[in-house]
Amino acid sequence: MSRSKKPVNPAAQKALDQLKEETASEIGLKDYKNTYKGALTSADNGRVGGHMVRKMIQAQENSFSNSK
Repeated sequence: MSRSKKPVNPAAQKALDQLKEETASEIGLKDYKNTYKGALTSADNGRVGGHMVRKMIQAQENSFSNSK
């Protein structure tokens, strides 16, 4: 069974792309949007994804603690 490249929530794609750009910039990967991802190391690409996940978890934890 193949996976669809279609996002589950297309409206969220823009926000995820923006988060990816911000995260890449923060860790020192300038102009990430226009960079061919195949030219980057898997460590660099993984680092961006890992930092994105950390930021999303932190944001969710903050929203839970603020709602109590």
